[in-house]
Amino acid sequence: MTSVLIVGGGIGGPAAALALDKAGFEVTVYEAHPDADADIGAFLTLASNGMLALAQVDAARPVAEAGFPLTTLRLVDATGAEVAVRPMGDHGAPLTRYRCLLRAELCAALRSEVLRRGIPIRHGKRLISAAEDETGVAARFDDGDTAHGDLLVGADGLNSTVRRLIDPAAAPRRYAGQRVFYGYAAHTPRSARPETFEMVRGSTAAFGYGVSPAGETYWFARVTDEELPTEAIEAGTAERWKQELVPLLRPDATPAADIVAATGDRLMATNAYDLPAVGRWHTRRMLIIGDAAHAASPATGQGASMALEDAVVLAKALRDTDTTDTALETYERLRRPRTDENIAASARMTATRTPPRAESPRQGSRPPAAHADDDLTRLLDWNTGLPI
Repeated sequence: MTSVLIVGGGIGGPAAALALDKAGFEVTVYEAHPDADADIGAFLTLASNGMLALAQVDAARPVAEAGFPLTTLRLVDATGAEVAVRPMGDHGAPLTRYRCLLRAELCAALRSEVLRRGIPIRHGKRLISAAEDETGVAARFDDGDTAHGDLLVGADGLNSTVRRLIDPAAAPRRYAGQRVFYGYAAHTPRSARPETFEMVRGSTAAFGYGVSPAGETYWFARVTDEELPTEAIEAGTAERWKQELVPLLRPDATPAADIVAATGDRLMATNAYDLPAVGRWHTRRMLIIGDAAHAASPATGQGASMALEDAVVLAKALRDTDTTDTALETYERLRRPRTDENIAASARMTATRTPPRAESPRQGSRPPAAHADDDLTRLLDWNTGLPI
């Protein structure tokens, strides 16, 4: 049986473990954090295509139960006038509806499913090097332990160690030009609608919010500005970020400023990053997936869903081909055009502060489908072979 070492226990790593285990491979996940990593406060909207990918590995239900559904996107401008209302993805079936949830909740749901299926997760294993030969790949961790497998999959995020091992010349992450704020408020705007995510095309910021069934407002703001230094992020407080945000949002006739002002201590700031094109995704025995290979700025909201798609396509490629070389080449051929498109679309939206699908997109500017189109459905469907 082919053995696979997965480096990274966030979203892409556990998803890949579930998919590869279902395909019949022996899998172990290695996570740098000594235990489940702490909730850093950010939430995400998991799109229908991400939920469809989870369904292929029988993990959609626990993730759906961890979040709350979103079925409608409403766009307003800085005056509060409604610009557009449209459905969000495929919401005819409960398990393909968009879900809003904390990133930590998604990670916890996936890891719980990994452990339930008997797939080991080794915590406190920070990869420092790997060497490959004809017999496989040997990984070495900072605690002195080593592991050997037939393939090493790097799902270790934006600052990937595996990416540097595959391509030492790969460019590092790049600041995408926006600061991003996430918060949670007990205040529920009067305009709030059930299962609706409201996007505000503000005069100085892009703002979005949805209200949970418990009445808590999940919100984010994207502000074009210089990159926040790491020390400023670490020293920042909720009050400091509110003092920065509320004056920017107050001139607009929208609920944004009141939502931020009503937020307590659950408010965080970060920077939006993406990756320049990564020239090499794999060697003979190592491969990167998710943000390690194709991180986009958060504007399209597709980062997690792209990693989940990666997991399914990788497992199918290894299942459906005769050699690892062919599998990795097939995987990259099928995934790179879609992930490149997402990076480019997200960069355009970041530059213009325009929410995904807010307006009729110009030819060539449409972001990757957040719903399950026929080609994507066939690509992800577990019982359909890949176009080799």
